[in-house]
This record gives sequence, structure tokens and C-alpha cells, in this order.
Amino acid sequence: MIDIKFLRENPDLVKENIRKKFQDEKLKLVDEVIEIDAMSRKAQQEADSLRASRNKISKEIGALMAQGKKEEAEMKKAEVAAGAKRLIELEEEEKELSEKVTKIMMVIPNIIDPSVPIGKDDSENVEVKKYGEPAVPDFEIPYHTEIMEKLNGIDLDSARKVAGNGFYYLMGDIARLHSAVISYARDFMIARGFTYCVPPFMIRSNVVTGVMSFAEMDAMMYKIEGEDLYLIGTSEHSMIGKFIDTIIPETELPKTLTSYSPCFRKEKGAHGLEERGVYRIHQFEKQEMIVVCKPDESPMWFEKLWQNTVDLFRSMDMPVRTIECCSGDLADLKVKSFDVEAWSPRQKKYFEVGSCSNLGDAQARRLKIRINGENGKYFAHTLNNTVVAPPRMLIAFLENNLQKDGSIKIPDVLQSYMGGKKEIR
Repeated sequence: MIDIKFLRENPDLVKENIRKKFQDEKLKLVDEVIEIDAMSRKAQQEADSLRASRNKISKEIGALMAQGKKEEAEMKKAEVAAGAKRLIELEEEEKELSEKVTKIMMVIPNIIDPSVPIGKDDSENVEVKKYGEPAVPDFEIPYHTEIMEKLNGIDLDSARKVAGNGFYYLMGDIARLHSAVISYARDFMIARGFTYCVPPFMIRSNVVTGVMSFAEMDAMMYKIEGEDLYLIGTSEHSMIGKFIDTIIPETELPKTLTSYSPCFRKEKGAHGLEERGVYRIHQFEKQEMIVVCKPDESPMWFEKLWQNTVDLFRSMDMPVRTIECCSGDLADLKVKSFDVEAWSPRQKKYFEVGSCSNLGDAQARRLKIRINGENGKYFAHTLNNTVVAPPRMLIAFLENNLQKDGSIKIPDVLQSYMGGKKEIR
């Protein structure tokens, strides 16, 4: 959510930003919110004037009573009573108008970074850099669920009976590999100075609306019936929520946290052939990283965060590339975003395994996360990035480490987490 003062002073800039995101239907909201905001401020000014007048008259009443001028005092009391009635009306009007302003401001997209490429959707995202040499072996690579099934590592049929489509049982060494990757990613991030955290897996609605747009909320979140609680779609939500309504001393920044959690997502809509199996599912586990920092440091942290994911995948000898998301592919709260994509030898192309985002002060403004600095208080910047999400990562891992005889090679960095195993057979 952008600052209403900024919008008030720069309406044309805000409209141009909306056009860059190809959301022209929202252009009218800028003029609408300016008009409502003006009405709100007018009501506030009148209310403030009435309060000042009330205080002044109250003192006059006291003086008149002391002088024995009861009749004049009663007239002043009637004046105060009339003002009190109007003040109640103004306070209700101010509250209603303020809520309307907030509701509209929650829909107007954040100002994107000038470096973001302009494009309508993910088809216009821009490749930044490749890391490692993508290779295609001289033997056929089966679909990832076939690889897992041959190793007795997955049971989709039982999962469908128990929970429906979009769920799975991981078994044996594949399940162990899944846990090994999570543990390795945790230790990898701790070694880079991040504090490990296991957060709540449910959050309240005020946290949900603080960290994401209404459209994302509707598409992703599972609501707990009868409770003001939602299952998290990513631990970033509860991790950023940890700082709700806080004032952080500038000397304590940055806050760098890495978290483990299960994640739950609706994943609405039809999906293609390549999104079967464990690619797009309702429940998975993930290692995440978040940063809360000073505004001038967020570009630097953005570079560090996506590089962490690249380095993690390269330490397991998997080829990856970074993609910059274009303006039309950015969620409304994001200032800038990179995707990390891993190489798929079977598909002979890259696919997304992680996403890094700088949200500027949008989440902090909604959640009231402020910094106490030398020159006063100001809103923090927040960033998040996927360390690793094993279901998708497992697809890339299995394809890149599959050997001709059907066994899976275990990279050196994971062997200690797999009880010394060098292969899965």
C-alpha cells in the first residue's frame, strides 16, 4: 500500500504506474480516493475545530459560574451540547470515509522499481543470467512421478483416497531425501547469518491482508471455518507478521530470518500436463528467508537473497537461471521480483523453483512495522525469498541426478543428511 500523501501529491505518477502494470481499470480509483480523502480531511478539520471550541467554551462556563452568571453559563452549555451532536456526526463520517480510503488504497498497486521491465504477463519476463551448464543425457528421463514410483518413493493413489487430488505420500528414501534437502537448506542459511525460526502455521485475517493483495488471498488461502484464522500459503506471511505493530530500533536492523513450515494453497484453476504429480499441490514444505531492513538497504538485500538460492542449487550441482519478472507479472505489493528457475533435462527447459521479492514499505505500512531512527520513526522495508521448496526442487533434483540404471546420485553436500548414502536405488 502506497502512502496516501504520495498519491495526493503525485496522482499522475501513480496513474502511470498503473498503466505500466496493465491495470487500466484501476485508473479511476486514483481520482476517487483523492476526492474521498479530501472529504475525510475536511470532516477531520471541522471536528478538530469543534473540539478546540468545546475546550474554550468549557473554560468560559467555569468562569461564568464562578461569577454567578448562571443564565449566560446555561447558554454556553447549550452551545456545547449542539456542538457535541455535530461532533458525533463528524466522527462517524470521518471513520466511514477513512475506511473507504484504506479499502481503495489496498487495491492500488505499489510503485514498481524503475529497473523493472515493462510487460503484460510472465511471457515477457526477462532472463538475467544462467548458472551451470544445462545438460541432456543420452537416455530417456521419465516423468518425475515415474522415477519416484520405481524407487517406491511416492503413493498418489492412497493420497487421493485420503485427501483428494493435489496430495501425496512420500515414502522411503525419497521421503528421506525430501527431509535432507530441508535440513541442508536450513543449515545453509544459518551459515549465512540468518536466524532459524519455526513460525505459526495459521495467521489472523489482519496479518493476511497486511502481507498480500485481496486477489492473492482469494486464490491461495484456506480459511478455518468458525475462526479468524487462515492456513499459511508460505511462512513469509507469519514471519513478516511477527513484526506487526512494532517499532524497531534502527540499531537492531536488519532482521534476517530463515523459517521452516508446511504450506497450504488452493491452487485454483486447471493445470497442464507438466503440473501433475508434485509440481502444483495443496500441501508442501518449504524453507523461506525474510529480511526487515532500512529502506536504503533493501536493494542490496534483494541481490543477496536471490543469490542465496542460486548458490544453494549450485552447491548441489543443479543448473539454474534467474528471471526478472516484468511489470504485469508483479503482484500489487511488489516493487521488484526475480524468479529462480532450475534446469529440467526431461523438458529441455527451465522451470520455477523459487521467487525473490522486494516489497518496499507496502507490507510495513499495512502492518505498522516502523523503525525508530535518529531523525524519527519511519516504515521498514520487507523482502522475502524461497530458499527451497522440495516438491518442485525434487523434480529438478531427480531429473538432474538420474543415472542410466535408474538410480539417483546424491551430491556430496547431502550425503551426511542421508546417512552417508551416495545413491538411491
